[in-house]
Amino acid sequence: MEFQLDDEQRELQETVRRLCEERFAPARIREREGRPVDRADWRALADLGVFALRVPGLRGGLGLGVVAAAIAFEQLGAHLVNGPTLWSTLAAPHLEGVAGGDRLVGGVEDDDPGAPVLVEHASEIDALLVLRSDGVFVCAGDDLPAFTALDPLDPLTPVGRCEALPRGTRIGDAGDAARLRVEGTVLAAALLLGVSDAALEASRRYALEREQFGTAIGSFQAIQHLLADMYVRTVLARSATWAAAAVLDDPGIGDPIRASATAKLLAGEAALENARAAIQIHGGVGFTWEMLPNYLLKRAWALEQSFGDGDAHAFAISASIEGAIA
Repeated sequence: MEFQLDDEQRELQETVRRLCEERFAPARIREREGRPVDRADWRALADLGVFALRVPGLRGGLGLGVVAAAIAFEQLGAHLVNGPTLWSTLAAPHLEGVAGGDRLVGGVEDDDPGAPVLVEHASEIDALLVLRSDGVFVCAGDDLPAFTALDPLDPLTPVGRCEALPRGTRIGDAGDAARLRVEGTVLAAALLLGVSDAALEASRRYALEREQFGTAIGSFQAIQHLLADMYVRTVLARSATWAAAAVLDDPGIGDPIRASATAKLLAGEAALENARAAIQIHGGVGFTWEMLPNYLLKRAWALEQSFGDGDAHAFAISASIEGAIA
């Protein structure tokens, strides 16, 4: 598959990047830690059309494909945009007020009804999208149980725990749930891709600026090897993620399940390994606790658990290949 961004896609990429740099610059990251989602920032994302990307044009949305959404989400991931951006984007075609930024919608995959559930931004969301094996359900904010706040893995992503979720209102069947899972997997991969790229770029800049023994540390072979590995991981993850998005837009060119699993697996590995390498290049944990690499690693840990971790997707790829051979 040969894939190149066209002019409109590059313009979308640049437009989202500019907004993110304005609203979610790394210099402001500590201001956002432990605070609710800034509704002005959320509205700015909505005004740009981020949450309307997958809403059909006849319903006032942009009606764009998964490729466009993945391009935008890569930038959201690179700038550590906080808030339930992924779930709100998935919910926007189904719920009023989401595309325009009036409602924050969280989400969970609830395959074990009655079991305790962890919900990101639990205290802030206006509704909860629930994906189950038998369909798609929505729970209004007023119907949600009380959540117990937990210490979050990612300081920009608060988490609440409840003992069980209500059944909610069914808004889609099992096929819709399966489709949203696959689309969510690709968009989660795009967020991880952004984290991977941000770790690479932060490390590249630091290696050119930081001097040791009278020369930039980027001239040291050990640092160059780390940066080269980071670049390769990022490029592989980007190829897999954009390819998976293209397959979802045109399933005739590939297997959506295998493509999405491959994207999430490679993007997750790239984000985790690149964030760890960025911490090493910046001097280690003791020197980076309040710096960007620390936040990138924690976001990568959190996103790795979203829509299946690496092990789950490795098994999915294996099962897909075995099924094709049989």
